[in-house]
Amino acid sequence: MDATYRQSLSRRLRAVHSLYDDATSSMTLEQVNAVVVEGALPIAFSLVHQVLIEDFSRAILDETPPLWGESWRARLALAIADDGKSRTVEEMMAQRIGDFDAFREFQSLVFALTETFVDNIEPATFADIVVAHPYPPSVANTFSARVGGTAGISRSDAIESWIYQHALRHMGEIEHARALVGLGGMTS
Repeated sequence: MDATYRQSLSRRLRAVHSLYDDATSSMTLEQVNAVVVEGALPIAFSLVHQVLIEDFSRAILDETPPLWGESWRARLALAIADDGKSRTVEEMMAQRIGDFDAFREFQSLVFALTETFVDNIEPATFADIVVAHPYPPSVANTFSARVGGTAGISRSDAIESWIYQHALRHMGEIEHARALVGLGGMTS
């Protein structure tokens, strides 16, 4: 992989992050926390889940601490103060954001950290294996395991799967949920 790939990945991350910025700037806290139909998670779930997974993933790949911690936990006042990855839909139906302005600030900071990290990756390290095959049980049934090569999940596969494609997937949920709370989609 070369600098051209890194530039493409950086542009794609900035683009998906801009969708999140546009979405959060055009919603109210009531819309974000609304449960329209039982079993259909509130937008709050998708927003919180996506940004926490991105923060944790970037921290693993960058070998730095995540931004998420006690001070942000208190500021955001989440009903469920984790990413929800290991919880049921029924449990995550209760996810709510308490302080939407603080959430948007946190989201912006996480996005900036990710973008800076990707902008500064040495292209030769994109092929480095970050999770070796055979995969541990916590990884074996994930999308990134399907993407990973025979040696395992590379740094580029991890960024694409854990951050970029994950963000796109949840943006699709958010766009659909926006329609259910009376808002339009984000792109044409």
